[in-house]
This record gives sequence, C-alpha cells and structure tokens, in this order.
Amino acid sequence: MTIEATQAEIHHIYEQWHESVKSRDLEALMALYAEEAILEGPLILATLPENQSGILTGKTAITSFFAASLRAPPGDLGRWYRTGTFFCKGSQLTWEYPRQTPDGDQVDLVEMMDIADGLIAHHRVYWGWVGFRSLHALLAKPHG
Repeated sequence: MTIEATQAEIHHIYEQWHESVKSRDLEALMALYAEEAILEGPLILATLPENQSGILTGKTAITSFFAASLRAPPGDLGRWYRTGTFFCKGSQLTWEYPRQTPDGDQVDLVEMMDIADGLIAHHRVYWGWVGFRSLHALLAKPHG
C-alpha cells in the first residue's frame, strides 16, 4: 500500500468521483474503489436498513449501496454543487458539498477519503445540519 498518493491520483479521484456520482455512472464510480475499501456514512442506514453499523467493507457491498442510492437518490440528495476547493495531505483527500449554493440550500456533506495505490481505500462521509434533517426524515419513514 502506498503511503502518499500523488497529486495526479488525488486530483483524479476528486474529479472522477464527483462526475461519476452526478452522472450516476456506477461502473465509473466503482472503478475508483479498492477491492477491500471501507465506506462509512449514515446514508447506509437509510439505504440498507439491514446494515445497522453504517460501515461497508469490500467493493461488492459498496457497489450494492451505490447501486441502490444512485438509482433513486433519497430525499433531496440529487444536487451536487461544490466550490472546486479540495484539501489533501499525503494520502488523505477531503472536500465539501456546502449547504449554501448559488441556487439555494442543498444537503451539506464532507467527503473524506484515504487514497492508496491510486484508489479509494477508506471513505467517510460527514453530514451537516441540513443533511441531518434529511436523514432524520428518511429514517423516520417506515421501510417496506
């Protein structure tokens, strides 16, 4: 496993992850993840109610999650405005989908990724207050 990702690898993940999600291109998105990648986030609980940990391990599990969530983004998760600013140090990459956008508020998220050998090895998603409200409403709905 590479200790530090190159700037080219970081920039590739930053650009391609965003474009793949916006275009709902599951194959392109999954090409960015390592086979044994870990994904953590509260949307896992809303999308896969049988998973109570909010943590997925391995590309197969992560693919199932993204297949379900890209098919029909829950609630108001269909907007993906970002400022173009990202931060990286060594092999860690982070950026924000801010609450406030030129077109009004959106679900506010911070993406945090560890990159190894040019792929996402560990991905954590942190939600702001607008996102929390959306998740709360999703989790309050009965799953059928």
